[in-house]
Formats: sequence, C-alpha cells, structure tokens
Amino acid sequence: MRDMLGREEVITVEKALEFIFSNLSPKLPPEKSLKISESYGRILSRDICSPEDLPNFSRSTVDGFAVAAFDTFGATEGMPAYLNIQYEILMGEEPDCELKKGEAAKIATGGMLPKGADAVVMLEHTQKIDEKMMEVVKPVAPRENVIQAGEDAKKGEIILKKGHKLRPQDIGVLAGLGITDIWVYEKPKCSILSTGDEIVPPDQPIKTGQVRDINSYNLTGLILNEGAVPLLKGIFKDEYTIIRNIVQKSLEDSDMVLITGGSSVGAKDVTAQVINDLGKPGVVFHGVSLKPGKPLIGGIINGVPIFGLPGHPAAVTVCFEIFIKSVLKRLSGLSKDRFNKEKHTIKARIAKNISSSPGREEHIGVALEERNGEVWAIPILGKSGLITTQIKADGMAVIPLRKLGVQEGEIVEVRLF
Repeated sequence: MRDMLGREEVITVEKALEFIFSNLSPKLPPEKSLKISESYGRILSRDICSPEDLPNFSRSTVDGFAVAAFDTFGATEGMPAYLNIQYEILMGEEPDCELKKGEAAKIATGGMLPKGADAVVMLEHTQKIDEKMMEVVKPVAPRENVIQAGEDAKKGEIILKKGHKLRPQDIGVLAGLGITDIWVYEKPKCSILSTGDEIVPPDQPIKTGQVRDINSYNLTGLILNEGAVPLLKGIFKDEYTIIRNIVQKSLEDSDMVLITGGSSVGAKDVTAQVINDLGKPGVVFHGVSLKPGKPLIGGIINGVPIFGLPGHPAAVTVCFEIFIKSVLKRLSGLSKDRFNKEKHTIKARIAKNISSSPGREEHIGVALEERNGEVWAIPILGKSGLITTQIKADGMAVIPLRKLGVQEGEIVEVRLF
C-alpha cells in the first residue's frame, strides 16, 4: 500500500523499532582499561569482584560505647546497667585491648571494635557517673550499631556486572575497595550529516531562503548525553553522488550514521536511495505513525544502523529519544534495564484540551509546573517550523496512537528531556 504521495504507508513506532532491532546484530564494542577517575558514565566490559572484605574489620556505626551485649540485657532508665569505662578507641587504630565482663570502651563512628565487644550503645542511651563508670539505660542486641567485617562486600563477590553504567556512587565503592583500574567499552561513534541546499553553518550570515544548521548541534548534545561520540561531518548538497560518498566514508569510522533533512518526498531527497545502494538490508522502514517525525527513515548498511531524520528540529529530538537512543544503548554494550523508561518519564495533568489525529503517536512539548501538590503539563504550542518552543519545554507529553486527544486535567505521560 502506498499513500497519495507515493510513499509506503507509515508503520507504528513499535513496528519500526522491531524492524530495526531484528535486522541489527551489533558486536560488543572494543574494550579498554581506564583509571576510575576517568570512568564516570562508562559501561563496564567485565564483571568486577571485590578483592577483599569490605569493611575488613567490624566497626561502629554510631558514637557511643563498645560493649558485650549481654552486659546490657534488661537495662532500663529505672534499673540501668552499670559498666566500667576502661578504654577509648582512637580512630584509624587497631585496639590493643580486650573487654572483660562489665567493661566498656568509648568509640566513635567508624571506630574498630575491640576484642570482647559485639555491640555499641549509643551515647544518648548512657549516663556518665564519673570518669570510670557509666549507666546504660537501654539494652542492645549482639551486632547492634555495628557493621561486621565483610558485611558490605565479601572477598570474591561480584559487586558490579558487565554492561553496567558507572555512577558516582559506583566509582566511590571501587575506590573504597582499592580498585583503581577497570575495563570499559569504547564509546560508540555516531556520524552526523546535514543535507540541504538551504542549510548554512551557524557562524555565517544567512540570505533569504536559507537557515542555519540547528540539527547538528542539537544531535551533538543528545549523543553526548548518551555517552557516545558525535562526529560532525558537515553540510552537504542534496545530490546523490555527494551524499553517497560521505555516507560511505562515514561507515568506515562510525558505529551509526545520522542524516538530517533527507527523509521527505522530493526530487532532491536521496537518503533512501543511498541507503539501499550501499549495503544490505538497506531501508527497513520509511515513515512512522509519529508526530512530529513521520518521514523518518530507518536502515541498516552491512550491520551499521543509519537514520534519515526530518529537517524539523523538534522532530529530530523526538526521533532521537524514541529510536536513536535505544540503538545507541545497544551499541554501547549497556545491559537491558527494564526500569530505564520509568526513570525518564513522569505522570502529569494536561493543562488544556489537545486534539490529535487517530493513527499516530503524537508528542507535544510541555512545560511543567506544580499546582496544589500535583504536576501539571502546560502545552507549548506553535507552528511546526518554530524552533524556540523547544527551549521552553521540559519534556514531551505523549498522546497514544489510537487516542483522539486529551481533555484538560487528564493524566498524560511526559517524557523528560
């Protein structure tokens, strides 16, 4: 089936993603060894096991007194337990003492428990009688207010798995374990090609009918946010030979190729032809039931994913969030995370009625604000060619494929930028 413009009928977002991933069999990226100080946001290429017990000694989690728990059993404010203060544990030192029955040792948070102690009484639950004796007014159980040796991590235990994206807290744990060198995947490289006779670089004045290159810079930021490496190839005329040559060169040094401005129907739009001519399977879909972003082209050239993006900046952002981000994650070696989508979406009430055409998934730019403890999404409306509307938006409200629109106050999903 073809539409009135001669194109194949558009397909759903889900079907388009299925076509891409069913034809994509990416190999795991090359790996390299890095210092942990250079590894924030990188993807682990090997499991990391703890080289030692963490902590390697039992330590207090509160300021107070190290005790044998049984010496405090039954203690109350009316009938306290009396203990002799025999020692003080200094931070960073191993105690050379051993508690005997009825004895306690003053200890700070993080201090190492002396022999004979199996719990710590919080300072607030004691009353000092003199320099050598105190009352305990609340009992403690064995191991209470104590982190046992190896309780955090056991020697040989896997603490971070291959495919995990390293967060600041992960790097902190690695430092705590004395691990300073790790193996990570190389970042995927993504070429960006701008096409169109009307496109000029942003540092040049424009003539009537020309526009500055927005999409290259928008895509660069989006790619960097995903931990990949953008390769800006430049601006090229809508001519088959020119586009084919630069795509062919880009395939040699890139894991993905993005072409902006060459996806619509027109005499000069040759993206689909180039993709089909350069390798198999070629174009796997052309046109998606999505607004904005309907003219999107998705293809694979000998194992390398390639997308022909619409020229409209808002459509570029939507297509990136739905399609390109997913493929980049696969190319990066990142493990699947079924909660990833939820981390970047929220529920909000739409602030006005919005109509939508049936048969397409529509994305509306919205600004978020709080009203009486609830999050409301205020649509940022404007003609499709406007670009500053994106600056005002916090995310995109999604109107599902088969809905005719949403009513004011209705709950919508907002995909955050």
